[in-house]
Amino acid sequence: MGWWQLNADTLARSRFALSPFAETFASLKLLHAGTGAHPGEDAWLRDHLPGYRALLAADPVTAQLVHAGLGKSWIADFLAPLPCDGEPLEETLAQVRATDPAEARANLRVSLPGPLPTALERDDLPERAAALLEYVWTRTVRPYWDRRRQVLEADVVARTAMVSRGGWAAVLDSLKPGQTRWLGGNRLQVNVHEYPPRDISGAELVLVPVTPGHGWVYWEIPTRYAIVYGCSGTLADPGARTVPASLGALLGTTRAGVLVLLGSPMSTSQLVAVTGYALGSVGRHLRVLLDAGLVERRRAGRSVLYRRTAAGTVLVEASHRPDTYRS
Repeated sequence: MGWWQLNADTLARSRFALSPFAETFASLKLLHAGTGAHPGEDAWLRDHLPGYRALLAADPVTAQLVHAGLGKSWIADFLAPLPCDGEPLEETLAQVRATDPAEARANLRVSLPGPLPTALERDDLPERAAALLEYVWTRTVRPYWDRRRQVLEADVVARTAMVSRGGWAAVLDSLKPGQTRWLGGNRLQVNVHEYPPRDISGAELVLVPVTPGHGWVYWEIPTRYAIVYGCSGTLADPGARTVPASLGALLGTTRAGVLVLLGSPMSTSQLVAVTGYALGSVGRHLRVLLDAGLVERRRAGRSVLYRRTAAGTVLVEASHRPDTYRS
């Protein structure tokens, strides 16, 4: 397994960050895999996979570049730089384009692994990579980015609240189940590959959620390290929220769906993003749930967060039976 050694200061300064570029690269990985992990990804692939495959069929060099760069255990470094805070996606793409061609080929030899195909022994690989990433952003991510950003923000809120309940260990264990894990002794497992351990004490550690479910790790030795992870399933796949039939009959399907989601704190705007319901509708359901004592609210900075009360949790858990249906 790969693991990082980090001190208390590094963990205390770690933070979450949203990245349009990371979302774009995660979407490229999903297009490359061609198979979704849930119905939401399957629907997105039905809309965008034909165009992506047609693009690569017309450009065999770029097709080989993607295949070589997205290795089974290693990603070519130049394909997935970690943007700085607030850096526009265009600047990150410019960084990809500015990669030295020799460095790009060296990266590909590591990710492939093995000898580089003759077709990739050329100097325009960085430009081709940037053009493909720009295509993925423009055609397959940007039309949904406003909603995706709100979903990602909801994930960050939920995990930040988890820190107060279970500490950073609980958060790190939840990022990529089966891969990330707090090992104790100031050690963080970041994946299941047999990579040499790294001491990242004193470096910047960033946690980056993406809506496609496959994450990766990234570093700029010795200053910056990142774990990119798929955001929590109920947020990534609104169609997979299961509402117990009995709870839906009691409260109404929409109101019951809101109550189910509020196992983690969420704001009104985040509920709107995740559910797709109108703002007024969400507000009315929250008022009823508040009056019934099933949810509570508290202020966190500029946001007002809602969360199930103990009574609301008992009601949800008591309602789970095999005869459930999707909301």
